[in-house]
Amino acid sequence: MPSLTAPSTKRLLIDKANTRIVLYVSIAAFVVVFSLVATKTLISQAAYQNRVISAKRKTVNQLKVDIAATSQLKASYNAFISTPQNVIGGNPNGTGSQDGNNAKIVLDALPSTYDFPGLMSSMQSLLTSQNGVQVDSLGGTDAEATEGNNQSSSVPQPVAMPFTASVSGSYSALQGVVSALGHSIRPIQIQTLNLNGTDSNMTMTITAQTFYQPAKSLNFSQESVK
Repeated sequence: MPSLTAPSTKRLLIDKANTRIVLYVSIAAFVVVFSLVATKTLISQAAYQNRVISAKRKTVNQLKVDIAATSQLKASYNAFISTPQNVIGGNPNGTGSQDGNNAKIVLDALPSTYDFPGLMSSMQSLLTSQNGVQVDSLGGTDAEATEGNNQSSSVPQPVAMPFTASVSGSYSALQGVVSALGHSIRPIQIQTLNLNGTDSNMTMTITAQTFYQPAKSLNFSQESVK
């Protein structure tokens, strides 16, 4: 009578072998998948690091260019303020109305802040400095409430500051006023000019405007490398 032990033993060995094969295949599949995922991650990280290194090199190169430009700008500025005579013919070291170095002249010509009382004071001094001229009125609308917050801009543009003035004197004296306004450090646009009276006693009414320009703001930003 045949023994039943041999086939059972063979079946168990086959089952064990199949189990080992499934286990080995599962491990191999896991290793392959893990290797693919790890390789993809490493490639992605390497590409990201290359982008970071490239961005850093670009930044360093730009900084070198900026440093060189800063040195040139400093040299140009020193030459600009060291002239023996300023751009309007005054003494750079003097204290007169036409004096001051070129940097001061530029700042006085186009202030970076709105200052209507300061404008009135400078116009009063300019008009009263003319011989034979009497200032009858000087004024305008103080827009400090709306312009006071307009202190800086990334793209600054000149902002008009309108004013009016009424002066009296001889015709030749009033000619001096017009000439003084034309030679003022600050740019002044005369919009209307009315004359009334005689050559010896004349009244001149002017509507005009000057300007200020808000300071340029430097906007620093951060860039993320993706």
